[in-house]
Amino acid sequence: MPVADRAVEARPGLGVGVSAPRVDGTPKALGAFAYGSDLWVEGMLFGGTLRSPHPSARIVSIDVSGAIVLPGVRRVMTAADLPAKRRYGLDVADQPVLAEDVVRYVGEPVAIVAADTPETAREAVAAIRVEYEPLPAVTDMEAALRPDAPRVSELGNVLRHIRIVHGDADAEADVWVEGYYEIGMQDQAPLGPEAGLAIPAADGGVDLHVSTQWLHSDLWQIAPCLGLPEDRVRLHLAGVGGAFGAREDLHMQIHACLLALATGRPVKFSYGREESFHGHVHRHPARMWFRTGARRDGTLVNTQARILLDGGAYTSSSPAVILNASTFAAGPYEMPNARIEGTAVYTNNPPAGAMRGFGAVQACFAHEAQMDRLAAALGMDPLELRRRNLLHTGSVLPTGQVIHGSAPAREVLERCVALPGPADPAPGERDPLLLPGGAGNVGRGEHVRRGVGYALGYKNIAYSEGFDDSCEAVVRLECDPDGVVASVHTAAVEVGQGLHTVLAQIVRTELGVDRVVQLQADTAVGSAGSTSASRQTVMAGGAVELACSRVREHLFARAAARAGAGAGFQGPFRLSDGHVFSGDTPLGRVEDLLDTPLEATEVYRHRPTNRLDGRGQGEPHLMFAFGAMRAVVDVDEDLGLVRVVQLAGVQDVGRALNPRGVASQIEGGAAQGLGLALLEEIQLRDGHIANASFTDYLLPTILDMPPVVSDVVEEPEPGSPYGAKGVGEGSTIVATAAVAAALRAATGRELNRVPVTPDDLAGLAGPRTSAGPAPVPDVPGPRPVYEYR
Repeated sequence: MPVADRAVEARPGLGVGVSAPRVDGTPKALGAFAYGSDLWVEGMLFGGTLRSPHPSARIVSIDVSGAIVLPGVRRVMTAADLPAKRRYGLDVADQPVLAEDVVRYVGEPVAIVAADTPETAREAVAAIRVEYEPLPAVTDMEAALRPDAPRVSELGNVLRHIRIVHGDADAEADVWVEGYYEIGMQDQAPLGPEAGLAIPAADGGVDLHVSTQWLHSDLWQIAPCLGLPEDRVRLHLAGVGGAFGAREDLHMQIHACLLALATGRPVKFSYGREESFHGHVHRHPARMWFRTGARRDGTLVNTQARILLDGGAYTSSSPAVILNASTFAAGPYEMPNARIEGTAVYTNNPPAGAMRGFGAVQACFAHEAQMDRLAAALGMDPLELRRRNLLHTGSVLPTGQVIHGSAPAREVLERCVALPGPADPAPGERDPLLLPGGAGNVGRGEHVRRGVGYALGYKNIAYSEGFDDSCEAVVRLECDPDGVVASVHTAAVEVGQGLHTVLAQIVRTELGVDRVVQLQADTAVGSAGSTSASRQTVMAGGAVELACSRVREHLFARAAARAGAGAGFQGPFRLSDGHVFSGDTPLGRVEDLLDTPLEATEVYRHRPTNRLDGRGQGEPHLMFAFGAMRAVVDVDEDLGLVRVVQLAGVQDVGRALNPRGVASQIEGGAAQGLGLALLEEIQLRDGHIANASFTDYLLPTILDMPPVVSDVVEEPEPGSPYGAKGVGEGSTIVATAAVAAALRAATGRELNRVPVTPDDLAGLAGPRTSAGPAPVPDVPGPRPVYEYR
């Protein structure tokens, strides 16, 4: 069998609400944890992919003869060799398994090979000859909307358009501010690249061990492309070295399975860093036009927003991302009137899709800059302006949705303000290493200015707009030679966020058992949905809680039956110190009641949501989580260099099931948001990625990260397991906007694009401008049916 953890056993004695140690922490720290790239089995072949060098071109011919004759090459496949369905997709099946007639972006797969060694596979890929006829490419999102733009998709270039009209969208205000904002393309940059191993099975099917975020979604896309029933395509989770949305779409899954079935041998794919940049989706670049109006006392009256997202060549999760960007465009504030238009477009750029924050990051950058602009126009403190307009339970959103759950936006903001900040350095006492530029020794602080900025944001938890969101869990309670043990089996994916630790804590709390074993996630159990949308603590946690409750009922029934039918034991039953009690009467030791195991399978579903109507009205989201962040920065105005001195974040978490895990998520999300604010951008040149390496794609290092102080607001969400909310995205949403606000405070410059560059800070580059995109054309004919999240 391939190298992979079949089970993880938790440490005893730590239930819900405790900072239990990570169950996978020790093997990861020791280098003993098996990731997808570590997969190995005797006799396996190695896969390689030939990718398009053009953003748009017609394929005239493909000659694989030079690859086939190479010693050690076992199979070469093109679109002509595909056995069944030829397209797949996360929401819409529009992406070719292998490009057939045309290519639509640089990096699109054209051919695949299987060979005895990775080196031979690469040599075979290089030996394939493809004749292309380059076609006009659309690589600018505004250009995609022009009437004369070449069509990227058969359906046109409008991927999805949303129009939200709330209240009197033409309502006048005393004071208006306008702003234009841009966000570059950010990469998820997971340290573990895409990898998987497909093993042909005796029944004619295939077993795929893969790093992914949603096993069943992969299954539902893979099986039709192989021409196999789903029960003959079995997926098993390999170790995932980070995800942040990059693992939601398929990468090598279908290719590995095709080659394994064609050769009758196991086939492994493991992307290098450059190929990884081409092999997964990225954060949507955005251009946004905002106009915000208020009364003179600071009461918000109206927002007019136009949001444009570059979805790249294929649909991916763009319909859901533009939904989020549009529905959160007004920010976490009471807004009685609004007109919001959001459009995602197809271009010949690499596909964009899920990334931490999922549309709310783009919206937050714009709406928080608008709040600071408006405060300046009103002569009001920016925090006070926010305080006067905060959402709360009972507020009505621009979609008409009423917030019925917890919405502690005010407490989140006030706690963020109250967090201790860094001391102001005394004149002449600055440590050169702590100045912008650090060890570069570029100055003594003569022209360094400090700035402080705040940002407040919010986002939905779990899937939205009518999606039937669910998770299945199997819990088994039994005895082995070491005593009572509970096992948990779900398809919920651990990507490094700490899910397995939280699920073990839930089992300990519900069943009073110390030892908990997590079985490997696979498709032998029902779907758990994706590890995304900050949903798994709620969804998988809810399923495990239900299954534990059912096991506990079986245990109580068994205890009562063995105590005697006429004994009058009617409950209430409880577990304590390894015994079952009826009231204060002991009915037996749990260990003695488990001569045969007890097992339960349960499915958790949240309440239904619904789709937006033609005016953008509806109840699309399940619940909301709020976050705030304060950034303190030092800026060298002459050199345009920055040092982020401190980040202080507060998150609305419902209830913190593992406080240390929550703090870790706040810190990690803050780092990703800081990266977008200052460093991280995929540089596109006519559709080509110019910096597909960690040498040229700049990530925050430990030297770039400031101290992060954090706190949480615990106001339980009604109807959610333990009152919990997801915590994975909140700090990322607000960190970028907070850092940008602090930079504006330090420099007085507009800084309407992130990542902010040294030229921006030094005044060598002015603010970005745009007159606005062309109107969205009416596209006749059928539109795809989306599964929104």
